[in-house]
Amino acid sequence: MSDLAISTVFLRRRGFATFIGRNRRIALGGGVILFMILAAAAAPLYAGNPNIMNPMVRLEAPSATHWFGTDALGRDVFARTVYGAQISLAIGLSVAVLAVGLGMLIGLPAGYYRRFDALVMRVMDGLMSIPSILLAIALVALTHGGVPIVIVAILLPEMPREVRLVRAIVLSVRERPFVEAAIAGGARTRKVLLRHILPSTFAPLTVQGTYVCASAILVEAALSFLGAGVPPSIPTWGNMIASSQLYLGLAPWTMFFPGVALAVLVLAVNLLGDGLRDHLDPRLARSL
Repeated sequence: MSDLAISTVFLRRRGFATFIGRNRRIALGGGVILFMILAAAAAPLYAGNPNIMNPMVRLEAPSATHWFGTDALGRDVFARTVYGAQISLAIGLSVAVLAVGLGMLIGLPAGYYRRFDALVMRVMDGLMSIPSILLAIALVALTHGGVPIVIVAILLPEMPREVRLVRAIVLSVRERPFVEAAIAGGARTRKVLLRHILPSTFAPLTVQGTYVCASAILVEAALSFLGAGVPPSIPTWGNMIASSQLYLGLAPWTMFFPGVALAVLVLAVNLLGDGLRDHLDPRLARSL
């Protein structure tokens, strides 16, 4: 490797270390999320089957054999907690990506075309008035549930917030001189929207997407706790906490570990969002 290449690698590593040092929220939150993603993805390699029942070891305390103990049916709590991360991450990330994507798709024309704006905003106001938990219960009653239904039930009340955010940005940016200059220069509407206005939405939507992800994870846990989420045969943190209520005094570990995992993941996502907000808008930066 040449001296120039070595110097380039050194500078990149030094720049990355400097970025991490200045953005500890991003480092901490992103590190925890990355660890959970890797742990959930590799679960089949080390966690075993989360649905295997062994009545001989039911409600067994944490030990070298069962790190997080067992539940009332003799299932390994560690395996179920790890597999529960798959559902929470999948639903949280899916809702965040879909909400941001639909927010850009609907919010851009809504903020640019005034007549279209009035219609879209009334529809968004109607969707925001629907509680996600009640909507999920209704959808589950009609369709027998499943992960896609839960995603739709959480997405519909979350999406209007993204649409309104993009619309507000478009209304502000379209009055700026560089956009007016592009319009006066004969640029097509599509080019104005995609090249001059759309980039201004990336930073706010990135930050908002993390908060939507955290909210979706919490709502999914609440739905599973109420029995309106994914089927009980699929381990989730919500249904693990719900099923352990009767044994809280006898076997608190059955509720403790999934509860801690849920709290840590939501906290990490919020930390990442706070760090991204402070990095993308230095005016809001605070010391950790």
